[in-house]
Amino acid sequence: MGLLGDILGTFSGGTPSGGGAEAQIMSAVAGMLSDKQSGGLAGLVSNFQKNGLGDVVSSWIGTGNNLPISADQIQRVFGNQQVSQIAQRVGIEPEKVTTTLASILPGLVDKLTPNGKLPPEEMLLEGLNYLKGKSR
Repeated sequence: MGLLGDILGTFSGGTPSGGGAEAQIMSAVAGMLSDKQSGGLAGLVSNFQKNGLGDVVSSWIGTGNNLPISADQIQRVFGNQQVSQIAQRVGIEPEKVTTTLASILPGLVDKLTPNGKLPPEEMLLEGLNYLKGKSR
């Protein structure tokens, strides 16, 4: 299945499905990354850089090891409003959202950038739309 298979295989059991919190958070992140108004993946990278975490996100994009990120750092990048929106949508506590994002985001960004570069927007959108459909 290539890139999409790798992305889906990164998460529990291969394919996020059903109503689990991780799958729903994954769907919310895929929606955010495919939203042109938020800048997509490039916008996310920019938010990390603006919050002093450029080295962390660069490690996820690059071909080397992924640096870890903490739930507090995720909170700083996404902000209270966005974390709260995801938490309400999924029906869990905001702390669970940031913890889950800290565990899945490095692998997701890594898999979305297999050659150490941001992919062309149309390829990214196609993959994210597929991923959103799989996680519902």
